[in-house]
Amino acid sequence: MRLDPFYLIVGDVARLEALVPLGVKLVQLRLKDMEEAELRRQIARGQAVCAAHGAQLVVNDYWQIALDLGCDFIHLGQEDMERADFDALRQAGVRYGLSTHDEAELDRALAHRPAYVALGPVYPTLLKKMKWAPQGLERVTRWKALVGDVPLVGIGGLTPDRLPGLFAAGADSAAVVTDIQQAEDPVARCRAWLAATRGYGA
Repeated sequence: MRLDPFYLIVGDVARLEALVPLGVKLVQLRLKDMEEAELRRQIARGQAVCAAHGAQLVVNDYWQIALDLGCDFIHLGQEDMERADFDALRQAGVRYGLSTHDEAELDRALAHRPAYVALGPVYPTLLKKMKWAPQGLERVTRWKALVGDVPLVGIGGLTPDRLPGLFAAGADSAAVVTDIQQAEDPVARCRAWLAATRGYGA
């Protein structure tokens, strides 16, 4: 499969509703600290918005709810992988992307035959405290050599001006959270990302 070069990650469905209509084709809904009813409401709303605009929704972490609601793509971190029922996901035709930070995690992820592998943080990130040092572009190139045909997503500290280096190093898609989430004008910043990634991944 081929991933869109621009991979938007949002923390609530209101932000998804505001940005997906701009032309976003790949968006992860990363929800935290919500009651299950609200999780279900936001994921279902995200499905509807993405379906209306021809975008691919990726549900972070909540694989059981994703299965219940008929979602077809999820993302799992290493801890989430320990709890996930990969057999059930495969039987339901659900694709999944997996986070990696070192070679042991990469080996573990590839054994599950993921739709993509994410590597991060590529650069220092302000989003959350990370126990991992910035990976750098050389690690991106090494990861691409190891994953082969599996799409590689770079995440962490990315900005539009860093995209040429990221894609030249071997990434197939650039995931962005903070640069849009903390922008004074998230809509304008999202448009800038869409313009910057146009032409990559074709």
